[in-house]
Amino acid sequence: MIMNYQNGVPLQPCTGAVSSVKTKAVKKPVGLEANDSTENVEKGSEEYGCERFLNDTLRFPPDELGQGAQMLDNAFLPRPPLLPKPPGHPKLEKAFSLEEKVGRRRFRTSQESLAEPGGIGSSSVNSLQDDLVGHPVLNSTFKFLDGRVSSSSLHSNTSRDFQVSPCLRNGGSSHSDPGKRRSSQNYEQIKPSKTKLSPLQPTGPLPAMELNMASPALRTANRIDQDCMDYGVIPKSVFGRQHSNLTDGRLLDSMVSDTCSTNSMKSTLSVLNPIRSKDVRNRSFLEGSLLGHGALLGAEELDRCFPERSIGIYIVTWNMQGKKELPHNLDDLLLPPDADFAQDIYIIGVQEGCPDRREWEIRLQETLGPYYVMLDGVAHGVLYLSVFIRRDLIWFCSEVEHTTVTTRIVSQIKTKGAVGIGFTFFGTSFIFITSHFTSGKTKVYERILDYNKIIEALTLPKILPDTNPYRSNSSDVTTRFDEVFWFGDFNFRLNMDRIGVDQILKQDLSSDMSRLLQYDQLSKEMKDGSVFQGFKEAPIQFPPTYKFDVGCDIYDTTTKQRTPSYTDRVLYKSRHKGDIKVVKYTCCSTIKSSDHRPVLGVFQVKVRPGRDNIPLGAGQFDRELYLEGIRRRITRELQRKQALKNQKNSTVCAIS
Repeated sequence: MIMNYQNGVPLQPCTGAVSSVKTKAVKKPVGLEANDSTENVEKGSEEYGCERFLNDTLRFPPDELGQGAQMLDNAFLPRPPLLPKPPGHPKLEKAFSLEEKVGRRRFRTSQESLAEPGGIGSSSVNSLQDDLVGHPVLNSTFKFLDGRVSSSSLHSNTSRDFQVSPCLRNGGSSHSDPGKRRSSQNYEQIKPSKTKLSPLQPTGPLPAMELNMASPALRTANRIDQDCMDYGVIPKSVFGRQHSNLTDGRLLDSMVSDTCSTNSMKSTLSVLNPIRSKDVRNRSFLEGSLLGHGALLGAEELDRCFPERSIGIYIVTWNMQGKKELPHNLDDLLLPPDADFAQDIYIIGVQEGCPDRREWEIRLQETLGPYYVMLDGVAHGVLYLSVFIRRDLIWFCSEVEHTTVTTRIVSQIKTKGAVGIGFTFFGTSFIFITSHFTSGKTKVYERILDYNKIIEALTLPKILPDTNPYRSNSSDVTTRFDEVFWFGDFNFRLNMDRIGVDQILKQDLSSDMSRLLQYDQLSKEMKDGSVFQGFKEAPIQFPPTYKFDVGCDIYDTTTKQRTPSYTDRVLYKSRHKGDIKVVKYTCCSTIKSSDHRPVLGVFQVKVRPGRDNIPLGAGQFDRELYLEGIRRRITRELQRKQALKNQKNSTVCAIS
């Protein structure tokens, strides 16, 4: 229902055809001719009828309204007209869109062309303009066609524009010229609706999307080495640290305003956070303490490098039997095929090492490649101990201290004894000890004496502060460090004859070695508390590592017929319960150049933040060894490719 707001009388909607608008007169709607007795009406009646005609112009006829209701959703049904918008101040007037402004200009032009002295045309246009502005327009397009009002419901529901008849756009001249009227009718043909196509269903699985976080230029600038491309698909279940920096919410908080720097840091596989200038300029009295902002060994730096505050340690012990020839390839020793990722620190202890210790260390550097540097290397006779660490972690290490001790009566004979290396990583102190005890199946007491002498004679730490002096013992070096790893050839045997051991080994033991370990001397002495107090050992699930015939998997076939035993072991001890977690404990059965099989252990160790006021290593490492190892690595690769090329050429010549 539309109200005549001038007289306060409600107007009923009229049905039927509507006469076309003339230049100087407006005909009444057909529906009202039956009720009116006179054809000529006064000026007030004309204005009343004109308003009524124009109000009904923007309404659906009842028959079309029913059809539109079936096609439109309930949300798009015609609503009762709203009250007209009161005239507002020009400054407070609502901002219209560009299309509505154009429409308003056209109405203003039509008003001038349709205006007459009597004011009928002006009133009609003003009423139409008010209705168009004050009332919401439905999702349909209204047009004046041959004096009729037609509503097109074929348009898309998203369309909210309406079209104005050519008579209003052209100043009403189309009604006076029939030719122009026909052309305008052709121009006003209903526009075809936008056809909505049904979504296409994929016939197969969609291809995987590449996880790109930067432009190709930035990805190229931050591309990593091809040898390390496996880091691009790091599973979250494996130590969960490799990709954590990419998803750390604090990365965005620490971003600076420099766009280039920010985008570079967020590029593919980048783990470096940008450094804010104010952090560099900041100086605090807490510098060097645990609470100091930006401390090198503090909690912030530790969480950035190791969000889980744990590092991976790889330990190898091997009695080389003094062989001069080294294995051609050490990959199986340091990088076993079943390991997905390398560890953070590699510790290699050797007993009865090769005569050329430097060659041994170069081979280790060559195997580990440019990603690792040798933090320290110590020798005591034929006892070698080497520590390799990832090159980007050397800044978090303290100065490295080492010491040696011999257990022989004659100190010049350095075949039995121990070597120890200690340092602090962040706020956790480590000591690694490799030793070679007295040999002989019946010399258990002598081996206990070797142990006691070593823990008393290893004078570590020297200048490094003790992280927990209240739990230290001056007569036991293993109590002065947070994490202790002791490995080597302990020479403890099985208290069983050779025949009995061979019979057990011939059975299908799988990984259950308990039938052999019940005769193990070391397990018995540790249980009694005679040696290695407080130490633990991971479950042994591999066969005895001593004594083999060189180059094969057969135990000793010489006249001595030595009993197979677990002489090579890796033990660990921690001040804090649960700090050390065993990941792997096994032997390397592919290296057969000695009568011993190498034994290796992989551990996850918790690390705590530290203070910067300790003696720092400041990135010290063996530079000459690093360069020689890289040169050897490149040379060996070139030789391998040349050999493959020569083999291919010789094959072609043979076929031809």
